[in-house]
Formats: sequence, C-alpha cells, structure tokens
Amino acid sequence: MAEIDDIVVMRKVRDRIDREYAQPLNIEALARGAYMSAGHLSREFKRIYGESPYQYLMTRRIERAMTLLRRGDQSVTDICFSVGFSSLGTFSTRFTELVGVAPSVYRRDHSRAAEGIPACLARQVTRPIRNREAPHAPPQ
Repeated sequence: MAEIDDIVVMRKVRDRIDREYAQPLNIEALARGAYMSAGHLSREFKRIYGESPYQYLMTRRIERAMTLLRRGDQSVTDICFSVGFSSLGTFSTRFTELVGVAPSVYRRDHSRAAEGIPACLARQVTRPIRNREAPHAPPQ
C-alpha cells in the first residue's frame, strides 16, 4: 500500500511542476509540500518517473518554449523568461541539449511542425528528447 501512496504523492508533485513550471521552484519547496525530505523526494520521483524533478521541470519548460517558438509571435528572450529561465544562455544551452538545435533555429525551421495535427497528439510529436539524446545537426 505504501507504493501506491508514494505514486499518489509523486503525481501531486509532478502536477505542481506542470502547473508552476514558470515559477522558481526548488526541491526544498516541493519536498515541504509533499511532507518529506528533499533527498527522499528526489529519489522517489526518479524511481517512479525515471528522471529527477529538476530534469522533469526543465523538460516542461522546454516543451512550453517549443510551443511558443512555433507560434512565432514572441522573441526568444521573451520566451526564455516567460517559461521560467532567468538566463538566456542557460535557456539556449538547455534547449539545444534537449532539442538538438538552438531556439532561433527551431523557430525558423519548425514553425509549422504541429500544423494540422490535433492538439492532443501535437505534444507527443513535438516533445523534446531528454538526456542529451537529441541528434546533432549535420555540419553545414
């Protein structure tokens, strides 16, 4: 029964990250909200979801940035800050690690990536790849 309780608590933590991805969340605040230590929260989250809370948060921020970049009506800098990054350099680095191209290149080349795809499927099609698995762009 404890396993189910852990999953329920971790789902609530994940839902909080999904809702508050643009806020400066930290592991201590998430742990306090789940009534556990930061270390225990990190271990359980990784055990259940296969990635740390920080990795999950970064993926959520990048997913949202990808959507905004495809829309094309905001600058890369504005998108960086609107999704919760405090540094354009960190945003660009993390985006490139997960997506495989810089944010400005993604906006230029993928503005129509989800066109014609129902919203319920677009997220799966355009989801960033985690853990530096993005294919490197061929040299030009």
